[in-house]
Amino acid sequence: MTEGGVTEGGVTGGGVTGILARAEGIAVSFAGRRVLQDVDFLLRRGEIVSLIGPNGAGKSTLVKVLLGLLRPERGRVERAPGLKVGYVPQRLSVDPTLPLTVAGFLSLPDRRPEAQRRQALAEVGVPQLWGAQVHELSGGELQRVMLARAILRGSDLLVLDEPASSVDVAGQAELFELIARVRDRRHCGILLVSHDLHVVMAGADRVVCLNRHVCCTGSPEAVGLDPAFAELFGSSARVLGLYHHHHDHRHDLAGEAEGQATGTEG
Repeated sequence: MTEGGVTEGGVTGGGVTGILARAEGIAVSFAGRRVLQDVDFLLRRGEIVSLIGPNGAGKSTLVKVLLGLLRPERGRVERAPGLKVGYVPQRLSVDPTLPLTVAGFLSLPDRRPEAQRRQALAEVGVPQLWGAQVHELSGGELQRVMLARAILRGSDLLVLDEPASSVDVAGQAELFELIARVRDRRHCGILLVSHDLHVVMAGADRVVCLNRHVCCTGSPEAVGLDPAFAELFGSSARVLGLYHHHHDHRHDLAGEAEGQATGTEG
């Protein structure tokens, strides 16, 4: 195992399956406590990856290592040259006495042309929020505005931390359909970080289950059936883990499929 190292430009970010970031043999300790042990991780362009695990599993630490915010004590990290990352935090605290509109928020820290900011809002489905005060937004509205701000950077990789923590159940399916559309339109990589199995299993191409080491990885269906997944989250979690939202319809605010009677399967 080598000492912690980072290579910029060591992988290619181009092409349909271009690698955006790769970590091999990552180990991190804090105050003598091992947080990550021999972790391998891969992020590709055009792929939605869900990183799941209980609290304290090392998810945030691994993300910091991947983004170059923390140097591992052992292992190697490679990132595509000039990799642009857009980060969507779990929550955002805004002083209610601060008059900050959505239009102004989207211009921070780099002021973008109004047309680009309006286009980003339209892309996430909330063009009507242009003049709204940020502190008055609902959890779901704020999530979309923060996503719009992230894609304004022309990001190669979007990292969403607990993306549905402020969204009600009825809005979660629509949120993940939106995330998939952003991926398809911009051909970026997307990393979803969460401990909520309902959320991350729904919209991922690949799932990585972490508990200081990689317990299992693969498609949502494969991970949901893996004994390591059941051992970590309980046997009842297999049913939750196997849910994968495949359809071509939309949901109304009650969570029902539009055009279908209540009680039909969506």
